[in-house]
Amino acid sequence: QAQLVEAGGGLVQAGESTRLPCAASGRTSSTPAMGWFRQAPGKEREFVASISWSGSSTYYADSVKGQFTISRDNAKNTVYLQMNSLKLEDTAVYYCAGAGTTAQLMGVRGGDYWGQGTQVTVSS
Repeated sequence: QAQLVEAGGGLVQAGESTRLPCAASGRTSSTPAMGWFRQAPGKEREFVASISWSGSSTYYADSVKGQFTISRDNAKNTVYLQMNSLKLEDTAVYYCAGAGTTAQLMGVRGGDYWGQGTQVTVSS
């Protein structure tokens, strides 16, 4: 079993930036691919970004491409989501997820392991 714990989030002004870390522990070898998802009020959870074990491959939802950056530090077992130029519509609960492949994260199955989520609220 792997455990994922998100941090960061909170209230952010529109146009500002914030970074969400997600720390993995336990059987991290079972989750070489990591990703971020979000769920806005009244909407389904959606894929945001994913990254391969090496960090050489990253994928983004069209809605955040050029605005968000996913990265990882394997020495710290931590994946990050840098969010810039935040908009009101970025308000959501953000979830960290782990899986065997980035393809799985972007597919119907999504992650094998999930964090508890962290709220990001963007205010005007």
